[in-house]
Amino acid sequence: MYRTHNNGQLRAADINKEVTLAGWVQKTRDKGFMVWVDLRDRYGITQLIFDEERTSKEVIEKATKLGREFVIQVKGTVIERESKNPNIPTGDVEILVSELNILNESQTPPFTIEDETDGGEDLRMKYRYLDIRRKPVRKNLIFRSKVAIAVRNYLANEGFVEVETPYLIKSTPEGARDFVVPSRMNEGQFYALPQSPQTFKQLLMVGGLDKYFQIVKCFRDEDLRADRQPEFTQIDCEMAFVEQEDILNAFEGLTKHLLKEINGVEISEFPRMTYDEAMAKYGNDKPDIRFGMEFGELNAVAKHKDFNVFNQAELVVGIAVPGGNTFTRKEIDKLIDWIKRPQIGALGMVYSRCNDDGSYKSSVDKFYDQEDLAKWAEITGAKPGDLVCVLSGDKNKVRTQLSALRMHLAEELGLRKSDEFAPLWVVDFPLLEWDEDTNRYHAMHHPFTSPKPGQLELLDTNPGEVKANAYDLVLNGNEIGGGSIRIHDRKTQALMFDYLGFTPEEAKAQFGFLMDAFQYGAPPHGGIAFGLDRLVAILGGQETIRDFIAFPKNNAGRDVMIDAPAPIDKKQLEELHLKVEIKS
Repeated sequence: MYRTHNNGQLRAADINKEVTLAGWVQKTRDKGFMVWVDLRDRYGITQLIFDEERTSKEVIEKATKLGREFVIQVKGTVIERESKNPNIPTGDVEILVSELNILNESQTPPFTIEDETDGGEDLRMKYRYLDIRRKPVRKNLIFRSKVAIAVRNYLANEGFVEVETPYLIKSTPEGARDFVVPSRMNEGQFYALPQSPQTFKQLLMVGGLDKYFQIVKCFRDEDLRADRQPEFTQIDCEMAFVEQEDILNAFEGLTKHLLKEINGVEISEFPRMTYDEAMAKYGNDKPDIRFGMEFGELNAVAKHKDFNVFNQAELVVGIAVPGGNTFTRKEIDKLIDWIKRPQIGALGMVYSRCNDDGSYKSSVDKFYDQEDLAKWAEITGAKPGDLVCVLSGDKNKVRTQLSALRMHLAEELGLRKSDEFAPLWVVDFPLLEWDEDTNRYHAMHHPFTSPKPGQLELLDTNPGEVKANAYDLVLNGNEIGGGSIRIHDRKTQALMFDYLGFTPEEAKAQFGFLMDAFQYGAPPHGGIAFGLDRLVAILGGQETIRDFIAFPKNNAGRDVMIDAPAPIDKKQLEELHLKVEIKS
């Protein structure tokens, strides 16, 4: 065998044992008469010692030629370490080596394989197989595995059946572009990679499986934003004969289980908030509720004071920044510059200092007296020592801008603590949203989402006011899961396709298989999909999903390690009946 123990296993109780170890050379220290080698594997590090008084000359000579990342096997005796290392579990012992075998040599790696490395992200992505040897990356991948196993065990114990659905499907409009795959055997026709298993899990409910789940890859060919991947992993779930309350209760249970099992945290409360309330209070539909700074709408107390910036605005809204009165004028100017960046797009910011003596000092003192500013403080919840920040403009834009400022300030003030967890259900989303480019309504979630009970008739008179029977699970300001109660009858589904601008022919061509299935006794059903990558990152105390993916793509959607995507040769193109034209 290559090893009797791993490199994180041996302790003082193992002294005098004869052992065989294998792994990678972390580093060597050659003192001439003695050589030390740190041997590493995924379990830890064990120190090896080659001593000219106790080790053969031949073995010592081989040891002096070892380089970083050589793969070696050693045999020897566990002895007590003279200079103990309390920072590693094996720090009380070392191996007096009697036999050394070099299993594979290594070139000098392009960056140091250490917790703190000198390799930049691009370089480490190119040599990801080396990066995985580093403890932080390895730890994240093992953590992801632990979460996935906990999910599987929980859902299996709750009676869910794990079913694999196809990766080669037909292209259907679900919100983003599909990745398409040409079919060699069907000239001129294409498969698509699934954006989600949505229709298949609904068909499984028609098939009577009742409770389905799958940890599944999904694919979206969309312009990548920060921390997005073209392929991502979902915990995909569906249940039959359920209402919204059943779904929420079932997956509160899963989330509680993961927080307790993985993080040792017990959460009893999962507050609920409507979409409209989330937008009014926090400016987005996935608010971080670990801290305050709720929006205070100031129209009633800020308009009609000869300050035209506010008078002409659809919405005047502010937040109270705890302890913000300590900000210097330079720091406030920096905040104003931050929100005026193109990414945020605000035209400016008004502020009011809440002094310890109960007085106020505002950037618009010319227009507002102490009584006015006291009302601002009251509405935003500001206390002495706080700073009130106020934005104004178009309602939707200004809420988005203030939401970005709120999150930025929370980061700056250390209010987003990674070891605190605050889940939240956001419910009652709009069923449809208006698209200015196409001049028609689109499904906010997807075309299979059911309207709230009793609201179907509103589609004829006021479609923008119809609420969806949909829900998102938010954790620490991130959407970790989303789902809905589905439409389960052909008539309603046909009506929804009609409102979304599909002709009957288009609906049949795209979704005829689902419509046909609904004619054969489809049960009421609904479900949810968790983003596993995001969930794992948050449970791991981080928000960058790439750190928890073994072989991620960069922000341009490229795998720089294998250099993909890449051209294919002419013969393959001919077999696929394709011709490539590259526009200059």
